[in-house]
Amino acid sequence: MAAPSGPGPAPLTGGPLALTAIALALGTFMQVLDTTIANVSLPTIAGNLGVSSDNSTWIVTAFAVANGVAVPLTGWLMGRFGVVKTFCVSVILFTIASFLCGIAWNLPSLIGFRILQGAVSGPMIPGSQALLIAIFPPHKRGTALAIWSMTTLVAPIMGPILGGYISDNYHWSWIFLINVPFGLFTGFVCWKMLGKRDTPTRKLPIDGVGLMLLVLWVGALQIALDLGKNDDWFASDRIVIAAVVALIGFATWLIWELTDANPAVNLTQFKNRNFAIGTLAFCLGYAVFFANTLLLPLWLQTQMGYTATWAGLVAAPSGIVAVILTPFVAKLAGKVDARILATVSFAAFGYSYYLRSGYTTTASFYDLMLPMMVQGIAMATFFLSMLTISLDRIPPERLPSATGVSNFARITAGSFAASLITTMWDRREALHQTRLSEAVGQGMPYRLAVDGLARMGLTDTQAAGAITRQMVGQAYLLASTDLFRISAWLCLSLVVIVWFTRKASPPKGPIAAD
Repeated sequence: MAAPSGPGPAPLTGGPLALTAIALALGTFMQVLDTTIANVSLPTIAGNLGVSSDNSTWIVTAFAVANGVAVPLTGWLMGRFGVVKTFCVSVILFTIASFLCGIAWNLPSLIGFRILQGAVSGPMIPGSQALLIAIFPPHKRGTALAIWSMTTLVAPIMGPILGGYISDNYHWSWIFLINVPFGLFTGFVCWKMLGKRDTPTRKLPIDGVGLMLLVLWVGALQIALDLGKNDDWFASDRIVIAAVVALIGFATWLIWELTDANPAVNLTQFKNRNFAIGTLAFCLGYAVFFANTLLLPLWLQTQMGYTATWAGLVAAPSGIVAVILTPFVAKLAGKVDARILATVSFAAFGYSYYLRSGYTTTASFYDLMLPMMVQGIAMATFFLSMLTISLDRIPPERLPSATGVSNFARITAGSFAASLITTMWDRREALHQTRLSEAVGQGMPYRLAVDGLARMGLTDTQAAGAITRQMVGQAYLLASTDLFRISAWLCLSLVVIVWFTRKASPPKGPIAAD
């Protein structure tokens, strides 16, 4: 171990540093993986449990909402029990919850265990982030953030691949059971290496009212977003009620947190300009990224005939490129203005989405894969640059709270974006299908198509069905390319937002996660 340099635990060196970094990265990887691994498996799980696909979406939503609500408690838990103890207990409870998800016997039990899994995993991401920063020497803070960002960005890409492969070849329960050995490894190594260097603890009051209000408005808003599409939005009484509850709940929660002496979510962090603007750009960028991570495999599986495995493999190149580039980006982090790296990231994201807006129904695997390689460049710089900007000049003692608030905002934005993107996709498809139907109609183009299909041996009814199927396919393609194009413009607008932050100063002294 290196000699201490200033307050806080001394950085690790050599083998202990490498082993602990791997364990902490695995903790992050597991938690983020479980936000996406079930997405491509929902039809399989629904069929196995005998429920509709619409109901099975609660498997994803339950985890996201519970996790988003639990994340803000990270600062309080770490201050009350210590960073290391909080992280290790969270990992072990997450492992147990993963096992329970794997042995779930029906949909209600699976949803219940997913809520438990999301709730107990709240401290895992901010905890691993804070501990990685703490165990690395100050001049290697960029390396620590690079390792964390690599696992956080590669996991959403690996989720659909692993989930698809397991669903296609094994029982769906293994998408949860694979967490068990890795969770035990992470918990054991982190406690063994860091248990005796935990941060000081102190008795802290807990903001029960703020926490209940948080659960109320986040849950109500997620319900409105998830069920709105099937309920025709505000034509449904329960959607109106959920929306009103979310609005009033949010306003009440905001007032309470700003006036309470010990808030569950410390919103005063947003007085720091870089934290406020950086978190805004962080959330919007991640929301666009996460929404498109869901949209592409959904389109490939439902309209292009791809299996869950192959839909996941289309996205694989972005993860590979990110892994290759991240170490080089980490070396640049301390030398290059983080705003420049953020600009590169958003520009690459925007170009990737722009390329996707040129997809056709005859696109080859290579055509689909090329934009994902461009996305890999964005992924390598996104998290590292945004964390450097948003955590600039945050005092060490406020780091767990700041990372908790940042991750709460990011995860919540991602879960909301996941609900919105599917709604927007279906609405744009309906619009384009209407326009295509009006263009084709029963006129000459339609008759020529029917005659051509008749010469191939199809009846008029079969020909009409084939034409309708083609129109639906084209409508979903146009809906997808619309959303890809909108995503590209959103990313370019975020470049402007980033430059309203000040230049992030290099870290001074050891960064302690206490």
